[in-house]
Amino acid sequence: MDEEKKNTILIVDDEITNLNLLIHALRNTYTLFVAKSGPAAIEMAKNHLPDLILLDIVMGEMDGYEVLRSLRDIEITQSIPVIFISGMNSQEDEEKGLALGVADYISKPFSPNIVKLRVRNQIRMINYLREIEHLSMTDALTGLSNRRSFNATLQREWGRAVRENESISMIILDIDMFKNFNDTYGHQHGDAALKIVAKVIVGTIKRPADFVARWGGEEFTVLLPSTDMDGAMVLAEEIRAAVEKIEIPHDDGFITRATISAGVSHLMPNKNSAVDKFISDADRALYSAKGQGRNRVVSAVDAM
Repeated sequence: MDEEKKNTILIVDDEITNLNLLIHALRNTYTLFVAKSGPAAIEMAKNHLPDLILLDIVMGEMDGYEVLRSLRDIEITQSIPVIFISGMNSQEDEEKGLALGVADYISKPFSPNIVKLRVRNQIRMINYLREIEHLSMTDALTGLSNRRSFNATLQREWGRAVRENESISMIILDIDMFKNFNDTYGHQHGDAALKIVAKVIVGTIKRPADFVARWGGEEFTVLLPSTDMDGAMVLAEEIRAAVEKIEIPHDDGFITRATISAGVSHLMPNKNSAVDKFISDADRALYSAKGQGRNRVVSAVDAM
């Protein structure tokens, strides 16, 4: 792993000697954060979201068991794996930690090599699980997020919009006459068209918070947090115009083009609002765009 992508570890111990030994063993391989008390560790975990926490059990102000319970009660830290550092080696102590969900133990006095190996094993597992999760949320053809990832992002942004009384908008886009395109030019060129359109959509959105996904087949979605209907319509039209200009090359030098239709929905949701209706409004607007001749953008309001 290169310097810019080092895994991060939070080391928590109130003994300076132990901290220095752990830092010396791990500093060349990982990015390290250090806390000398339980409360400081909890704050640092929330602020930095480390990949792994090395946590001493016996500390003066707040012991490791209390820290671990607190971390498990906080949504953003509850899944961070924790390795206990302990001089308590009884079966009862080990059972107590395992019952709280501790990932592993490092016994005091510890060997630097054992520390490195136990940490390495945990980090490998973390990275492996993250890669599996990434693949499960990614469309293999276009490299965009897939529908599962979109749904997870929508739930998160929907909740934030409700809490903060913010607008949220959504665009559903569909490549026009895509079945005919596939039948005429073959699925290989159809795949090329999907990848090119995906690239154009990503290149047109302007904000890091805007989220693009492949909805399925020839459909794409764009989620626009903190965006009203006018802003969503402007962006949808920009995407439509950009796709209309692209050229899709074929192996024999022949060039084809594609167009898209788009439906746009908008809402300032509250706790009684329905996510399904928000999606179906955009879908209904898309089919209205298709019915009006394709290669156009229609809002959910106009579709009614």
